[in-house]
Amino acid sequence: MIAGIIANPASGKDIRRLVAHATVFDNQEKVNLIRRILLGLQAAGVQRVWFMPDYFGFYERALDVFSGENQLTMETKLLPMQWKANQEDSQLAAAKMVEMGVSCLVTLGGDGTNRVVSKGAGEVPIMPVSTGTNNVFSVMVEGTIAGLAAGLVATGAVEQEYSLIQTKKLIIYMNGKAVDIALIDAVVLAEQFVGSRAIWDIGKIRQIVATCGESFHIGIAAIVGALHPINKREAKGINLIVSESGEQTRDSTQGSSIQVKAAVGPGLIRSVPVRSYELISPGQKVVVRHVPCVIAVDGEREIFVGPEDCAEVELVQTGPFVVDVKSTLNRAAKKGLFINR
Repeated sequence: MIAGIIANPASGKDIRRLVAHATVFDNQEKVNLIRRILLGLQAAGVQRVWFMPDYFGFYERALDVFSGENQLTMETKLLPMQWKANQEDSQLAAAKMVEMGVSCLVTLGGDGTNRVVSKGAGEVPIMPVSTGTNNVFSVMVEGTIAGLAAGLVATGAVEQEYSLIQTKKLIIYMNGKAVDIALIDAVVLAEQFVGSRAIWDIGKIRQIVATCGESFHIGIAAIVGALHPINKREAKGINLIVSESGEQTRDSTQGSSIQVKAAVGPGLIRSVPVRSYELISPGQKVVVRHVPCVIAVDGEREIFVGPEDCAEVELVQTGPFVVDVKSTLNRAAKKGLFINR
């Protein structure tokens, strides 16, 4: 009956606050969110919570209101690890928490945060609470509800068939070797440097490989959702080829031009010229067609592909397990778990 909390103090503050109209999710609000998550975990019967250490001090700040009559009854501990204030912290924390017997990980961050957490989490389920930008994997959910759902999973009170979804993911290969993963999308950019990491210039996109995308999403997934919606549970993905500016675009199956209008960022609705697209199946690899390039995974520029390199992207169904909040709480209600006997 152990849970873990991994909060990213850097999420919600990237360049999209300057080039779009994204909301700044400040760290004090994350502190308030963590407090509500803790109360939800405790109400669900969790006995211990491990925290990832960080430069902002979420652990100390979140707990400073729990004193006297308001003292938490469950145990809270700071994970013994050295932090570097980068992505490696989240991956290392997830792996260490798994070693400590954590049964559910609550993450505060965006899709990028959850991507690195999933590398360390293995088969331990994740309750991804959105505090970043353009999120699809992580969800907007009230902290108390997120804590309750995560707690019901951590304690085993709700069966996995009702509480968890195994997601899809993409594996990126460089010259035949797996080098990274993406949970939502791998985007090929006509660039040769990582830069600010976040994608903000849509005109540089040349190819999109995605696990999902629906009409109500924002960001790269919105392009998929506007063209051919795919939900998280479907056993398929999509590969889109995007035209360069001014290039004639045609649908290879219909012969007509495709200009896909999508909310590519907060307050940013753009037309994206899609030359062609194909649905892909689990186990299928697609070749990165524009080199040299940079591949952004889940919104973050990470991988440089040189002119002599061969990069491929494979869709697989062995992504991380994620807490289904609605299904978990509905099942708990049907079992009478919220009724005091």
